Amino acid sequence: MSTRDLRLLVALCLGSALAITAVTWGPAATVSHATPTTTTTTPFSTPNTDSCPQKTQPPNPIDESEVPEPGQPSPTPLAVPTPPVGGSRLGECGVVIPRGAPPVPQEISATAWQISDLDTGEVLAAKDPHGRYRPASTIKVLLATVALRSLDLNKTVTGTQDDANADGTRVGIGPGGRYTNRQLMQALIMASGNDAAHAIATQLGGDAATVQKMNDLAKSLHALDTRTASPSGLDGPGMSTSAYDLSVLFREAMTIPLFAEFIHTEQIDFPGYPKDPKNPDDKDHPGFPIANDNHLLYEYDGALGGKTGYTDDARQTFVAAAQRDGRRLIVTLLKADVLPIRPWEQAARLLDYGFALPKNSTVGKLPETKSASTKGTAGLASPPPKDTDHEAQPTDESDNHSGTRTLVLVSGVILVLALLLGARRMSRRR
Repeated sequence: MSTRDLRLLVALCLGSALAITAVTWGPAATVSHATPTTTTTTPFSTPNTDSCPQKTQPPNPIDESEVPEPGQPSPTPLAVPTPPVGGSRLGECGVVIPRGAPPVPQEISATAWQISDLDTGEVLAAKDPHGRYRPASTIKVLLATVALRSLDLNKTVTGTQDDANADGTRVGIGPGGRYTNRQLMQALIMASGNDAAHAIATQLGGDAATVQKMNDLAKSLHALDTRTASPSGLDGPGMSTSAYDLSVLFREAMTIPLFAEFIHTEQIDFPGYPKDPKNPDDKDHPGFPIANDNHLLYEYDGALGGKTGYTDDARQTFVAAAQRDGRRLIVTLLKADVLPIRPWEQAARLLDYGFALPKNSTVGKLPETKSASTKGTAGLASPPPKDTDHEAQPTDESDNHSGTRTLVLVSGVILVLALLLGARRMSRRR
């Protein structure tokens, strides 16, 4: 083999190697955002609800959070409507799917769940849809609906020590802090702040008055499995909802453009509060960013947003919506656990299942109300497009790999050309 041929062979091998590296470097295939990434080897089985164990009330509490105050009676179970709200099939307690539909996804630990069409109100599939469970912070969807229709969002209120002392998750309201109702609503919906819930309920007349307004609204929407015991979703006597009702409450909230905007917002700046004048060692507390705690919003293509929840008695609860090919679906989960995959991942699998069903697949219907009644999509709000200049954007590794692969591929081509040109010149010198 001549020297020239050897140089040509080396150049071609180097260039081919670089080109192959550019094509194969990075993920072997594009992974859908809906693909679960967290698994566990813990033994798991989907709870069986075929015998309707929660037909009248939620499971027994594991703590004393639902013990009535001294002198107060224990609430009696809510009446069970006959026929079932939404259609006869929704009176079933096991898995309810359209006839001929494929099996539901595996690895769903939620005891009850439902997939519904946000625009038409059709129920596509469910499990124990009217079984009664605790909502935890997903009930903040109902509080938000009441508050957004009642409060002046431009009004500024002063934080109190009672706000700061709220039990459970707090966003960080401090006494003396100045907050607009818009900021309080964002803290309620995005960060599930129980301190924000307290500040909002105070303006609505206090906890008892707010609970009554929430229950009145639920009843008017035919969400008859729902009874609120606290504005924030902390467990209390008689607290309950169902996968069906949670879909109804979320659909109603989505008729409010600001609710649709807030659940779709990824991050905002939240005000701080002044130092305590009674504490000489205290300092001013600066503002800070708060982020949306719904991972589905970041990880699922087409996610519109939603609301998370958790208490010891309720376990993991979740409600969210997503859109695909002009179709918008709601998914609800009650009494779920973080196994074998996280609740938002379970929701993603159920959404994928719902989007794959034909549009005429249905097992029931959400009730029509004046505000949620639609012709097409009229009357139901959509979130605004994401503002990439102001919202935190998760890193997409596939984009980074794509850019790097392109750079390496171009470099390989240039190197091949350079080596070939060099070999040609050296050959001429001979």
